[in-house]
Amino acid sequence: MRKVLITGANKGLGFELAKYLLQKDYFVYLGCRNTEMGKNAVRELKNSGFENCMLLEIDISKEESVNRAANEFGKYSDVLDILINNAGILGKRKSEDNPLSISDVREVFETNFFGTIAVTEAFLPFLKKSSLPVIENITSDLSSLTMHQDPDWLLYNAKSISYGPSKTALNAYTVALAYEYKDLGFKINCVTPGWTSTDFNGNSGGKSPAENCINLAKYAMLDENGPTGKFFGEEGELPW
Repeated sequence: MRKVLITGANKGLGFELAKYLLQKDYFVYLGCRNTEMGKNAVRELKNSGFENCMLLEIDISKEESVNRAANEFGKYSDVLDILINNAGILGKRKSEDNPLSISDVREVFETNFFGTIAVTEAFLPFLKKSSLPVIENITSDLSSLTMHQDPDWLLYNAKSISYGPSKTALNAYTVALAYEYKDLGFKINCVTPGWTSTDFNGNSGGKSPAENCINLAKYAMLDENGPTGKFFGEEGELPW
């Protein structure tokens, strides 16, 4: 049974992705910052008949929490097959009356970019022991610099200096990581779920997490012939 760690798994896309992979007979570690919410998520899954899951407390913005989580994981397994870096924050919304400070931007990067690197580095020793290691970095449509140059793009006006750029940086990290581990059989990609109605965006419309998690799961369940170092969405490969 392949083992999966999903960060930010107590609700929304992370939770639905955990449920979907449990249905596909994976063992899922739910990485959660809030312990009580994480316990509730695991309880809900087990009450639904999914026994192959457990909570792993982790705050990806705090390196000491990430290292504790890796040490805790090591008590249960010496192998991790799939890491899904899903946890992230939107950050403060900019307005004329509420401008962003450098600290606001730094906070978003601390989680979405540096936090993801910290988690990946901490769990690489376990991934290296897998026969088919997979890393999936959950990114955003707003990360595409190419699309941001197209005035006809639906999200053309959704420019930012924090959230979107933090995901662009994550994409660049994904490319570098995939190149570094391409000869070790790793499959490392970034995937955008597309517009999803969650607490993350104030439930502002789009598809449900249950619908949009299916494509995310596709790139978590890659076989040895799967792609690496790519950027995907529901419609297939996307431009950087």
